[in-house]
Amino acid sequence: MQNKTTMNRRNFLCSSALSAAAFTIVPRYVLGADGSTPPSGKLNIAGIGIGGMGAHNLQNMETENIVALCDVDDQYAAKTFEKYPKAKRYRDYRKMLDEQKDIDAVLIATPDHTHAVITLAAMRAGKHVYCQKPLTHTIHEARLVAKVAKETGVITQMGNQGRSGEGVRLLCEWLWAGAIGEIREVDAWSNETYYPWGKAWWSPGNGRKPTDKPPVPATLDWDLWLGPAKQRDYHPCYHPGCWRPWWDFGCGWMGDRGVHTLDAVFWAMRLGHPTSIEGTVTDFNEDTHPVASIVRYRYPAREGMPPLKLTWYEGLQPARPDELEQNRKMGDAEGGVIFRGDKGALMCGTYGNSPQLLPYTAMQAYKKPPQTLPRVNGIHEQGWIEAIKQGKQASSDFSISSRLTELVHLGNVAKRMQTRLTWDGEQMKFPSHPEADQYLTKEYRKGWEL
Repeated sequence: MQNKTTMNRRNFLCSSALSAAAFTIVPRYVLGADGSTPPSGKLNIAGIGIGGMGAHNLQNMETENIVALCDVDDQYAAKTFEKYPKAKRYRDYRKMLDEQKDIDAVLIATPDHTHAVITLAAMRAGKHVYCQKPLTHTIHEARLVAKVAKETGVITQMGNQGRSGEGVRLLCEWLWAGAIGEIREVDAWSNETYYPWGKAWWSPGNGRKPTDKPPVPATLDWDLWLGPAKQRDYHPCYHPGCWRPWWDFGCGWMGDRGVHTLDAVFWAMRLGHPTSIEGTVTDFNEDTHPVASIVRYRYPAREGMPPLKLTWYEGLQPARPDELEQNRKMGDAEGGVIFRGDKGALMCGTYGNSPQLLPYTAMQAYKKPPQTLPRVNGIHEQGWIEAIKQGKQASSDFSISSRLTELVHLGNVAKRMQTRLTWDGEQMKFPSHPEADQYLTKEYRKGWEL
């Protein structure tokens, strides 16, 4: 990959000429968006939502040309704007996509409620897309985004970086090789939560919709920040950086951390549609996500695996495995996963990292199976860039990450309903509780429809 991203212009043009001679059609990823060859074979990348995590993503994409930057808040994004002075600046992504035709690929790191509308616009404009997690704000959006990605053929990636790590690949290989036998129960958890309200950077005051109406900062376009969300007055408890706990804007702790932690389970256990989901929560209200919760999924037998019960603990921890020595920590500082098999147990960290058989003596004695999964260089963003240049699927392509995103959305619906819901994944509905179907989609402001 390094050879590809550091090719000089002469070598790139030579290799492009040879390719053109050998094939009738030159793949789009070899050319710029306007049909010209980008300098040194580098991609022209645009960033949308660059004040927070987007700044870190762009840093991992600096092997390429950062040609455009878009953010609705000039002050929040100021450092990133200054870091890339040659990039054209925008507030409205629609204007950027319409006017700047040299863009090959787009990074999207805006709040959750705007992911789908921006991602769809970028793909329909023929741009490759890297979208931060969770991919969408609803299940309906997840399915539509996956459909359009397939139709347009662009190279896509969701920002769940653990999917590109070594740990989750080892974990899958060991479990598929029968390291702990048949697995019928998995516990996953996050130690963190949005509580206490107002004492952490992500906390929205007291967890209720504010009544005061401070002025909108001159540096912020509040209407663009709202995007497809229902109209409401600006308040600093929403922006910057504290939108995640609000139902209208974020997907809560399950969408923030669960999409990372549950990816190891989703992949290793070959999860499809669950048959039921059940949620138990504390301090529920219609404004913000719960302070703590437990969500239970039940899956049928699949691909040679027995039925599975998956339990997600948010702001809580599952029971400590008997096999785990008292002087060893459960998971990592943020959470983890415990797979419970009929021949033992396996534990990993938040991102599928550091997998280990329990007890430690079992890990010492274990003979690791041969590698069966391809490896990524460890930098998730670079894996996407390499996939674009090689015309292949990235590790967390939307065909994969859309289904992982559905998993966390189902959990959030169960939290709202606080009961056991049966789920018909093929028909996308809850047969036992049709009233829960309203949470599969949402209303969009006029002009922001999908």
